[in-house]
Amino acid sequence: MVDQAVVEREVIEALQRCYDPEIPVNIYELGLIYDLTVAPDGAVDIRMTLTAPNCPAAQELPAEVERAVRSVPGVTGARVEIVFDPPWDRCKMSDAAKLKLGLL
Repeated sequence: MVDQAVVEREVIEALQRCYDPEIPVNIYELGLIYDLTVAPDGAVDIRMTLTAPNCPAAQELPAEVERAVRSVPGVTGARVEIVFDPPWDRCKMSDAAKLKLGLL
């Protein structure tokens, strides 16, 4: 058994170190993470999207996310699912991301 809240917080911190190579904002603040679940045994499931279905990072980014999640203490496994429904748009970004990109 792991402390799911602690692991979730640390997974989010790890995700905040992952960047879309074309945008200088981390994927968490961009709103690309749609769902994050930590099971009692430490398995982590992530549903995420990309900024566009033909995103150049489509091959590398999910693997980078999985590596980042697996590096968190207490994580016993990681599964990353890419989804495009609902499609990503700017309204999913945090205010910090919008500010950094000059959208606020």
